[in-house]
Amino acid sequence: MQHILDNPIWYALNTGNKKLSNGDNYVKYLKREAGLFAGLRENSSRDLFSLFEKTALGDSMVLFVLSKISVPRGWQIMMKKPLLQMVYLHKELLMQRLGPVELTEKNVPAMLSLTALTEPGPFLPGTIEFGNYQGIFEGGELIAMAGQRLQPYSYVEISAVCTHPDYTGKGYASLLIANQISNILKRSCVPFLHVLPENHAALSLYRKLGFEVRKEMLCYVLRRL
Repeated sequence: MQHILDNPIWYALNTGNKKLSNGDNYVKYLKREAGLFAGLRENSSRDLFSLFEKTALGDSMVLFVLSKISVPRGWQIMMKKPLLQMVYLHKELLMQRLGPVELTEKNVPAMLSLTALTEPGPFLPGTIEFGNYQGIFEGGELIAMAGQRLQPYSYVEISAVCTHPDYTGKGYASLLIANQISNILKRSCVPFLHVLPENHAALSLYRKLGFEVRKEMLCYVLRRL
């Protein structure tokens, strides 16, 4: 039987993030203003054809899959690269620290500026609808943030972890992630996240905070022709 995290986008868009999704029995995809993720039921050519019918010329879609998929005509592979999936396997609550504040719609312009500068992953004007974003401000400027994204059943993904280059090395990422872990555990859920294998600094930090690599996934970015 397939583990939920083997197909996290599909299960998230059918459960915890259902209110942000569209689709049918073969494919689910985010509202365009919220993000580019699409989840396929079986990661088959049939599923990709169903997705093709629901997208417009030039649309891009991001998929997380366990192994190489057969991409039919009509799609251009813009990117295919490995992605490590890490899961927090401990049960204890981390001590929450003061500092982060809840981010709301009014903070979206600042969030877009920070993510454009640091590139933690796709972040669009409607991505805040995933909820639970926290940030740290310095002199009125948003300098670090983290939030939650995919929520398949009892798993919750920590995402958009980023710090302005002028403020790295001050422990802001650790503070934000620790708070996210505690908030997720309080809901009796399990934190997880995705990270590029070559991002050694992030990998080291996540391991230090209690995450362990579960599996290597593949991230595809497909563009409809």
